[in-house]
Amino acid sequence: MSKKIAIIAGAGPAGLTAAYELIKRTDITPIVLEATDAIGGIAQTYNYKGNRIDIGGHRFFSKSERVMNWWFNILPPQGKPSADTEEKKHDIDYVAESVVEYLCPECIPECRMQNAECKIEGNKEKIKESDPEKEDDVMLQRPRISRIFYNRNFFPYPIGITLKVAGRLGWINTFLIGMSYIKAQIFPEKDETYLDGFFKNRFGRRLYATFFRDYTEKVWGVPCCKIKADWGAQRIKGLSLKRAVVHAVKDLFSSDFSKAQKNRETSLITRFYYPKYGPGQMWEKVRDQINCCGGEVKMGKRVVGVKYGNEAMDNKLQIAGYKLKVTSVTVEDVSTGNCEEMKCDYFFSTMPVRHLINQMHPQPPDRVQEVAEGLIYRDFLTVGLLLKKLHVKVKGEKPADSVPDNWIYIQEGDVRVGRVQVFNNWSPYMVVNNKETTWIGLEYFVDEGDDLWIKKDEDMIKFGIEEMEKINFLKKEDVLDSCVLRMPKAYPAYFGSYDNLHVVKDFATQFENMFLIGRNGMHRYNNQDHSMLTAMKAVDNICEGRVDSSNIWEVNAEEEYHEEKS
Repeated sequence: MSKKIAIIAGAGPAGLTAAYELIKRTDITPIVLEATDAIGGIAQTYNYKGNRIDIGGHRFFSKSERVMNWWFNILPPQGKPSADTEEKKHDIDYVAESVVEYLCPECIPECRMQNAECKIEGNKEKIKESDPEKEDDVMLQRPRISRIFYNRNFFPYPIGITLKVAGRLGWINTFLIGMSYIKAQIFPEKDETYLDGFFKNRFGRRLYATFFRDYTEKVWGVPCCKIKADWGAQRIKGLSLKRAVVHAVKDLFSSDFSKAQKNRETSLITRFYYPKYGPGQMWEKVRDQINCCGGEVKMGKRVVGVKYGNEAMDNKLQIAGYKLKVTSVTVEDVSTGNCEEMKCDYFFSTMPVRHLINQMHPQPPDRVQEVAEGLIYRDFLTVGLLLKKLHVKVKGEKPADSVPDNWIYIQEGDVRVGRVQVFNNWSPYMVVNNKETTWIGLEYFVDEGDDLWIKKDEDMIKFGIEEMEKINFLKKEDVLDSCVLRMPKAYPAYFGSYDNLHVVKDFATQFENMFLIGRNGMHRYNNQDHSMLTAMKAVDNICEGRVDSSNIWEVNAEEEYHEEKS
């Protein structure tokens, strides 16, 4: 009897989670096809001369214990201090012992098998006090510090009105913000279809105009009145001005970190976990286990065709409720252009929805094609700058050569940079010389083919340095090295034909063996953990013999996975 095959398009968090779960829980052989040479999708770690870039920033935090345990099973949490713990006085919950269960005994690293101190039974290993200074396979616990840079000054994120903030905003302006918030509570916007109404009801019109409107439009390139509020519901549904202030006060009196973390909005967490060498380390480890335990992860392989049919191969029968099945995919070798057809029993797609629908044979119904073609994506560009030091000057203070932030939201209207990441603060091991240099990423939200996207690397680097000098963040003479990284289709947009995405969903759920999972696979702004949960749910369905995949679309639409915790 021949083995069942699952073809998985894309080696990001969703695709690799699906492959891992299939090996662990079924007799299905997963074959992951990745068009690029990078593991992890947008959650990859880009290595530039040993200095690592996390594209967009990935905090490893989830309200799902299933996901948290999954992560810790790949990279155990730290049990001893990291390189910067003492210097930065980090408060860490050390873990005395962890248990890692490998997919199979064959994928246990040989060095651990030969180490007499390693306690290994079958495919399980007990690990005592993972030491990041001695071991690479470890998850660090890091403080979450993000601020807003506005009007040449720093403000807390999420925004809360404290005495210090009020002083920076101006007392009259702060009073008017408070009055605007009260008015929004008494006379809320009746229509929350779009982001402007959504934000105004949670923060008041004046605070919305100060901190949310211009930055959101910088991210998406269109006015808030054209962006569906679904995006806000996924990102900050439970966050409001009142809750931000309440949490800030509670943190002064609470010492129960784990309980406080789990019962608060995601936007308000104060600590998170992070792989020693960035998010890509997690997915490279998963890739290695998949390859070792019977699966395959093939790089430079692009899915360019998806064949499907039903029992009668009659398109009219789709309407009559006949389940459809993917029968094979056509795969192109990116380096040679050669194509081959691969038969499959299951097909998981993390490809952009537009690409998937365009590649299906026979062609899906016209309305499905029309909606898929109208879906819009926002692209992402990072300028990496290696510096001797920062030179951050804010009003009334001396220049600082360092900042504590993981990332900073740049809300200044006279520059196009959207965020600045400080990779030293994500993990000291992301930077070759963490003590003597600062490694930052300037993040630009762009459209593929626009003026920034097509700039030559040297021109884009010069542009980024000039913007940072303009807002007093660095000095040109402190720049030691630089690079540019472009990531297409990083963010599925909540405008264009998004309103009719249900048309594509309804078509996709007619298939008994095709699963649309992950951020681009579902055209949904999922976090990493939500993308993983969609993959887990798909494998659950296979194990349970369920042919209706509609429950996958409920992930991150359910209360438990929203950023609001009931």
